[in-house]
Parts: sequence; structure tokens; C-alpha cells
Amino acid sequence: MSFEITGKVIEIYNTIQVNDRFKKREFVLERTESNNGMEFTDNIKFQLTQDRCNLADNISLNEEVKVNFNIRGNKWERDGKVNYFTNLDAWRIEKAQNLGSEGSGMTPPPSLDDIPPENDNDDLPF
Repeated sequence: MSFEITGKVIEIYNTIQVNDRFKKREFVLERTESNNGMEFTDNIKFQLTQDRCNLADNISLNEEVKVNFNIRGNKWERDGKVNYFTNLDAWRIEKAQNLGSEGSGMTPPPSLDDIPPENDNDDLPF
């Protein structure tokens, strides 16, 4: 199942080569919502992995973007202790100024970027 969210980019980190098989790049969105006259701001960290790390090259700080992502969870055990990790794996980023610019109201045909990535099922704790 995939999700989408729109927000302002407030952090973009460098790509980290975790090991010879895995690399990731993180970025943070700020999203503000109003509820009953009160304003709430969330800072939400996403990760891009492998070939998708370069998607952050096309975004800038303070830019409004829409992010398509999957929620991934992993169990990791070491020295008898169990930890659980949840990651928001981004697989598509669109600039907000491009949203709704099609004009026709019709949905364009899907591209390869519209297909969520498969779960890697690796044993990494992130």
C-alpha cells in the first residue's frame, strides 16, 4: 500500500553508503495543519534508497513537494534484544508547482516511477 503527503522540504541530507549493497538518503518535510483554531506542525523524515537516492537532487530547501511513499517495518535482533524500525520509503517526489498542471482533468498513464518498489527484505536495521 502506498501513501502520499504534501509539505515543505526543510532538510536534505547527503547519500550514505551503508555497506556495499545498500545506500540511503534522507530528507525532512514540514507539514502544518489547523484543527479547532490550533495549528500543529509535524516534521516528517523520509528515506530514499538505492537508485532513488538521486530523486532528492531535483528538490530544494523550502520547496513544496508531494511525496509518494510506502511504510516499511523491520524487526531486528542483537544480543538478545529486539528492536523494531519503521521507515517511510519515498519512491516519487513531485514539485507542488507541477501538481494539477495537466489541465485536462484526466490522469496520465502510469510510468515506471509510478510503481512502488518491491520490499528488499534485507536484514539491515534501517
